[in-house]
Amino acid sequence: MKPARAKRRNDDRRNPKNEKASSAQLQRQSAPAARPTPPRRKGTLPDERLPVILEVLPNDDYALLDSGGGQKLEQYGPYRIVRPEGQAIWQPALGPAEWNRADAIFTGDTDEEGMGRWRFPKEPLGETWPMRHEGIDYLGRFTSFRHVGVFPEQATHWSHMETLVREARRPVKVLNLFGYTGLASLVAARAGAEVTHVDASKKAIGWARENQEMARLGDRPIRWICEDAVKFAAREARRGNAYDIVLFDPPAYGRGPKGEVWQLFEDLPYLADLCRSILTPNPLAVVLTAYSIRASFFAIHALMRDTFAGDGGRVESGELIIREKSAGRALSTSLFSRWVAS
Repeated sequence: MKPARAKRRNDDRRNPKNEKASSAQLQRQSAPAARPTPPRRKGTLPDERLPVILEVLPNDDYALLDSGGGQKLEQYGPYRIVRPEGQAIWQPALGPAEWNRADAIFTGDTDEEGMGRWRFPKEPLGETWPMRHEGIDYLGRFTSFRHVGVFPEQATHWSHMETLVREARRPVKVLNLFGYTGLASLVAARAGAEVTHVDASKKAIGWARENQEMARLGDRPIRWICEDAVKFAAREARRGNAYDIVLFDPPAYGRGPKGEVWQLFEDLPYLADLCRSILTPNPLAVVLTAYSIRASFFAIHALMRDTFAGDGGRVESGELIIREKSAGRALSTSLFSRWVAS
C-alpha cells in the first residue's frame, strides 16, 4: 500500500486489482527503467529490536470477530462484513448463525466496476457509512476491490506516530507517502503536525479530503498532493525540503499517474534512501510497511538498518497482526520496519 514465505501476505490488501493499488500504481511493465541503487552507507548500524509483533485488539470501532475457511468476519462500526482472507487456513470458531448475521458480503462474482461485487443479505446499503477511530470520524466505503477505506492493522503505527508528535513539544512535519484515504494524515494533524499527504490516485485524494471534513479537521495544515510518491520524494530532496517523520506504505507492484512503474524489490532501496535524505536534522522516525510480498521481515529490517547506518537510533521490525475476538487467533496482515531516532 502480500515462496521465501510459503504464504502470500494478505492478498486483499495489494494485488493488482485492489483499491490501494489504484492509489499509486498498477501492473508490471516490461523492462522498466531501473532506478539507481544507492551505495552502502558507512557507519555503525542502528540498534535493533526484533521480532516485534504489533497487534490491534477488538474495540468498539473495529473488531475481527472470527476467521477461517479463507474468510474473515469483521465488525466495522454498525456493520458486520465478510471478506476473503487467504491466510485464514484454519476453521471458523463461530457457527453459521453468527456468520449469517453479516450485513455485507464481498463475493467477487460479478462485474468489478461497482457495487455488484458486494451482496447485502438484509437490505441494500449505501456506498459509505460513518466510522470512527479513537474519536476521529471518517467514512467507511464498500468498494469494488473488497476494501472498505481503512486498514485497521495500521492503528498501532498511528498511535506510535501520535505519541512522537505530541512528545516532541515542537513543530513537527510529517510526510505520508502512498497515503490512501488519509487516516494516518488525520491522526498526525490532530496531534499537531503539519502534514503532506501524497497519493497517485485522484479518487483516493478526494476520499481523504472528504474524511478531513468528516473529522472536523478542516482547519489543520494538510497538503494533499496527487503525484507519484517516488517522484515527489526525489523533488523534495532536490529542493532541500525536509520532514521529521516519513511514512511509506508502497505496493508490491504499481504504476503512477504518468505511467511510472514501481516494483518493490527493485525500487525499495532507492525510495528508502530518498526518505532518509529528506529528514530534518532532528528527525523522529521513518516507518515502512510492506504488503503482499514474498519475503521475511528480516529483508526489510536489513535494508532499513543499512539505510540508517551512522544515524544512531533503533530499527524495529516484525509483523502487524489483528487479534481475533472469537478464539484469540492472530491474523498477520503485513511486514513492517521502522527506524526511530535516539
